[in-house]
Amino acid sequence: MKTNIKRRSFLRNSLLATGGILLAPNFISCKDDDIDELPIPSNLAEKNFEQGVASFDPTNSQVIIWTRYTTNKSSATLVWQIAKDKNFKDVVRQAEVTTDASRDFTVAVEIKDLEAGQKLYYRFVNVNAKATSPIGETLTFSESINEVKLAVASCANFAYGYFNVYEEIKKSDADVVVHLGDYIYEYGENSYGSFRSPEPEGEIISLEDYRTRYRQYRSDEQLKELHRTKPFICVWDDHEVANDTYKDGAENHQEGEGSFTTRKQSALKAYSEYLPNMTNLVDNSIIYRNLKIGSLVDLIMLDTRIVGRDKQLEYSAFYNEKGEFDAAAFQQAWLNSQRTLLGTTQLGWLESELAASNNTWQIIGQQVLMGKMLIPAELLTLLAKLLAEVSATGSASEETFNLLKTSITELVTIKTRALQNDPMLTAEEKARIETVLPYNLDAWDGYFMERERVLESFKNKNVVVLAGDTHNAWYSNLTNNSGEKVGVEVATSSVSSPGLEKYLGASATELEEALKLLIDDLQYGNLSQRGFMKLTVTSGSIKTDWNFIDIVTSKEYTNSIGKTAIL
Repeated sequence: MKTNIKRRSFLRNSLLATGGILLAPNFISCKDDDIDELPIPSNLAEKNFEQGVASFDPTNSQVIIWTRYTTNKSSATLVWQIAKDKNFKDVVRQAEVTTDASRDFTVAVEIKDLEAGQKLYYRFVNVNAKATSPIGETLTFSESINEVKLAVASCANFAYGYFNVYEEIKKSDADVVVHLGDYIYEYGENSYGSFRSPEPEGEIISLEDYRTRYRQYRSDEQLKELHRTKPFICVWDDHEVANDTYKDGAENHQEGEGSFTTRKQSALKAYSEYLPNMTNLVDNSIIYRNLKIGSLVDLIMLDTRIVGRDKQLEYSAFYNEKGEFDAAAFQQAWLNSQRTLLGTTQLGWLESELAASNNTWQIIGQQVLMGKMLIPAELLTLLAKLLAEVSATGSASEETFNLLKTSITELVTIKTRALQNDPMLTAEEKARIETVLPYNLDAWDGYFMERERVLESFKNKNVVVLAGDTHNAWYSNLTNNSGEKVGVEVATSSVSSPGLEKYLGASATELEEALKLLIDDLQYGNLSQRGFMKLTVTSGSIKTDWNFIDIVTSKEYTNSIGKTAIL
């Protein structure tokens, strides 16, 4: 049988080096690629595809299909097929592609010029080895789509437990998974969770370390099956590199671990091999992008972690030798208009995308909380003390716990009285609830001026911001400095990483109730359960369901909806 495969349109064998970051490019397949009949053996065995298959970044006209082939040879040539049926009788596109160790034997084919509104099936075949991958399922969106269901997830720590949340997403009717980062964690064994052992055992630093960790995650049956059945849209957060990453450093990178630039390059190269995204023709290192879902949604994915972020402020830097907090110095740094989370280029791009958007909804997928979490300074100080004690000794002292509980009770009482306009409220009591500080300087709270500029761009749009990172569930109104509501934010809990219940125990429930009262923009919080969000998007509303599972250390679990909000 004659086989004439045109490769020039989709094969790119070299890595692109841009912006100091090396990323593995996608193989591109366009409409004019030949669709010759390929000699697929009939006696195929499902083998050598130990990390399964996956698909990414579906639009109305394209999708990326992915796999990794296990071999001891120097390269592997695979046939890929995408079809309208599971039996591959109605093949839409097919071709050959060759991969090798330079990209850890992964393959990501970006298939363009597809018809809209299709359910599609795909597979990869090594003809010589008579080996086939599992059959993957994916889609293209309809141009006239009137409903889409998004499952939103983040923070999957292999060491802390099973990926029951991923299994529950697979069982759901979600069309696509929006993953907001912390897809892997960089820590070594017994550093952050001890239920399962990570591979390699130590903290990951080199390119091979990161690849090994991705291979372990992608061999997990719960995650592998979710990837096989639903397409993903992903962005990275910090743990894909190291905890609390910023553009030229990270909290969890020490001098003895070599060059941070080299580590970041290795981490992001491995990321691009295992979690490809739609090709940016201007700069292949850019992952912020706008995926249009018909005329219903502009899904704008941001990078709030790597490309532009200035180093986070730290409260500890504003205490003098007497232990006194320099509030004036902190405020000056906090309100510095030059500090950026997005970087100048990405910020301008975001403003342009929002201004040009005519779709019904503008949904922004990004990593860290945008809502204003300004909490009483005394409560923040006590929380910091408690967390420090837990980190140092494994538990907090009874004295600190009691001080925290007393503070919560008193502050809630004062705030309740203030809302009732109690004339007997003293100046000292008012100061206790009005002297507030940002809860998390690693989030948008630490970049006040840039957030105000971003919020200004939300006006006259239907903006819903998605967030992850904190391991806790949140729902906040987004208000500018004038108190005007310009959008809402919904934040997902984690897949397996612990929330504040790890540190507060049963007091986490008390705190979440208190925060809803003490933080003006906060509508809901859950600080103690693992889960995901499902957004059902129509032209009239977005229904958000916060799904929670009851356990991650057993595969026998239950799922429940803890909160529903109509946006």
